[in-house]
Amino acid sequence: MSEELGRIERPSAAEFRAERKLYFVPLVFSPREPSDQLGEQIDRYWDQVDAQVANLERKLASVDKVYHELVPVGGEDGAKAMEELNKGSYKVAQSRLARGAKLQPIEDSYLLAEFMDWSRCLAVGLQTPKVWEQVYGFYTEALKKRNEYIAQQIDKTLESGQAGILLMREGHQVQFSQDIQVFYVSPPALDEIERWLREHSDQTAEAEDAQK
Repeated sequence: MSEELGRIERPSAAEFRAERKLYFVPLVFSPREPSDQLGEQIDRYWDQVDAQVANLERKLASVDKVYHELVPVGGEDGAKAMEELNKGSYKVAQSRLARGAKLQPIEDSYLLAEFMDWSRCLAVGLQTPKVWEQVYGFYTEALKKRNEYIAQQIDKTLESGQAGILLMREGHQVQFSQDIQVFYVSPPALDEIERWLREHSDQTAEAEDAQK
C-alpha cells in the first residue's frame, strides 16, 4: 500500500515540550536625563514587557536562562552589571532570577571591547574614504565574530525543553539555531518610544538648521 502524499504529522505534546524557546526583548536604554514624558514611556514599556513575558511563561514555559547584551559575566557580578547598565531590563530579569533562572553570559570580554572600540572610531566622523573603509571593515568583522559567539553561547547553554529570555537591541543580526523557537516581545509602548524619538530627532535637526 502506497504512503499518503502530503500528509503532515502533528508533533506530539512531548515533542513540543522538548523544543527550546527564546523570548526576545528589545533592549531600550533610558537617557541620563530623560524628559518626564519619555521617562514615563520607558517605565511603561518595561512594565508591559514583564507582563508579556509572564504571559508567555504561563502558556509555554518559565524562563530558565537569562541572557543580556553587554554583560560578559554571570552570577551576582553579572546581575550588578546588568543593574548598572539598565534598570528596566534588570527589573524584568531579576524577577526570573529570584525564581531560580540562571544568568548566563553571552559576551566575550575581548570581542565586546574590540566591537565597542571600532564603533567609537566610526562615531568620531572619519574624513577620508580610505580610512573609513578600513575602519568599517574591522568593525563588520568584529560584529560578525561577536554575533557568532553570542549564538554559540545560547546554543550551548539553552537545553532541550528550556526557555530563555534574551534582552538585546533590535537589528542585532544574530543567527539562532534552527531548533530554537524565537518569540518576539513587542509591547505597545515600544512604538510610542520610537515615535517620540523620531519626532524629537526631527525637531533637533530643524533647530540646528535654523541656527546655521
